[in-house]
Amino acid sequence: MQNTSSSNRKIVLVTGASSGIGEATARHLAAAGHHVVLGARRVDRLESLVADLTAAGHHAECAQLDVTDLESVKAFVNGALTRHGRVDVLVNNAGVMPLAFMEEVRVDEWNQMIDVNLRGVLHGIAAVLPGMRERRSGHIVNVASTAAYRVDPTGVVYCATKFAVRAVSDGLRQESTDLRVTVVSPGLTHTELTHSGGDDQLQGAVRTALEAVGIDASAIAEAIGYAIAQPANVNVDEIIVQGTQA
Repeated sequence: MQNTSSSNRKIVLVTGASSGIGEATARHLAAAGHHVVLGARRVDRLESLVADLTAAGHHAECAQLDVTDLESVKAFVNGALTRHGRVDVLVNNAGVMPLAFMEEVRVDEWNQMIDVNLRGVLHGIAAVLPGMRERRSGHIVNVASTAAYRVDPTGVVYCATKFAVRAVSDGLRQESTDLRVTVVSPGLTHTELTHSGGDDQLQGAVRTALEAVGIDASAIAEAIGYAIAQPANVNVDEIIVQGTQA
């Protein structure tokens, strides 16, 4: 992405920005000249990232965020609106992926995936949509997955949430001629998704596969940057990014 002039700098909110794709996206967009507002639960990591970015001369700030809590998301968005007067782009990136077979009946983990992966996206949309509608301008980027296009027996609920993100995104895109809506779907990517929850053996198998065929999170960040960089009358509907060995 070309470095953006100050007059074209966008206010970009990124959820799940403390690691993985969120962190890579923050670094990429800040380096491109945009002002990034970063949200996640792990504030210590966010503050360290912001310090890195500002030391490099970029524009960044952060706030604690729990995407499963609508009031937390509203506070995150309203804080940016108060400080900057607008939100140009929201990157709904926060996600969890505790893989396990359904026969294990891990209901708490099913609910966690629904709350973070789907409800979190809806909360983000709900918080930014009124302002974007009023300004008749804005861009919502929802991070889905290649699991949004197929169903794996070890990740049925995860796949369901990502299918739903695609459906929500396409419906929202069709509602408006003023807003842009993009789905970015990563394949196996080096992140922390497999580091918590789920079946230990299955999560370990995915980590092993990642070592062999996983791609760097920066590739996803660049895809997000590409979609954001297009002219206002151009909507990049969907981007699928995966390794050549996938």
